[in-house]
Amino acid sequence: MIEVSELTKQYGRKKAVDHLSFTVRPGQVTGFLGPNGAGKSTTLRMILGLDAPTGGAATVDGVPFRLHPRGLRHVGALLDAGDVHGGRSAAAHLWALARSNDLPRRRVDEVLREVGLAEVANRRIGGFSLGMKQRLGIATALLGDPPVLVFDEPINGMDPEGVLWVRRLFRRLAAEGRTVFLSSHLMSEMENTADQLVVIGRGRLIAAEPLQDFAARGARREVVVGTPQAAELAAVLTAAGASVEPKNPAGAGRLTVTGLPADRIGALAFTNGVRLDELTTRSASLETAFMELTTDSTEYQAGQTS
Repeated sequence: MIEVSELTKQYGRKKAVDHLSFTVRPGQVTGFLGPNGAGKSTTLRMILGLDAPTGGAATVDGVPFRLHPRGLRHVGALLDAGDVHGGRSAAAHLWALARSNDLPRRRVDEVLREVGLAEVANRRIGGFSLGMKQRLGIATALLGDPPVLVFDEPINGMDPEGVLWVRRLFRRLAAEGRTVFLSSHLMSEMENTADQLVVIGRGRLIAAEPLQDFAARGARREVVVGTPQAAELAAVLTAAGASVEPKNPAGAGRLTVTGLPADRIGALAFTNGVRLDELTTRSASLETAFMELTTDSTEYQAGQTS
């Protein structure tokens, strides 16, 4: 388990992380989300003992990570797949880490097979693609068979087969009772992989809850309506208090309606003699929820273009 309590990191006058508290529990995949500059990477580095906090604490199974002897047995991490010695082979890279953590040689062969790199074990890492380096980074995280795993953007550069493999791997690791903490900017991967979310902005906690709860809390429920009488229906729904897009439909078309449930829209259409060809409630969108709830916490915003 990972516990973060009032964690703070300040650089001069800027607080990269501001009194941040959350818990990452075993047996589930916890996603870590936030806009660029939110403090995600700094938080991960403090959890792993790479940066010292200005205040507060981050612990792994009750103690700071730096106090765990032979750390790879306790926490496996992938922060930067490119941060490896390009002149070494994959096997040599892993064997050096295994020796320093008193791990048997067989673990090198086991994790290389698990991540699909056994056939290139003796090739120099400098010739690896980004996807292959990501696989090597995952192998490094798995090397000590640790109960806690931390991954930062692990699928960058992965092909579709690799993405599917990583997704299944994380689910399996969580099912084994491990703590899996995953940082990614890809909403689709969070929706397919994460059980829980920790969302931060400007170094502060925005949410720590199940993924479905976060999506439902932030996203407006929308109903898509198809009708050949779009203008007439839009007037009826607007009068009933709904918000309708497009604002001034003409002729046949599709409307996106918020503020009224599908059954109420159907009843109003029937009462007013409007034919409906489609009436679909859109499920909550994680991406929409994230954009709505982090808008005020985005440090770098692009200007609007006409």
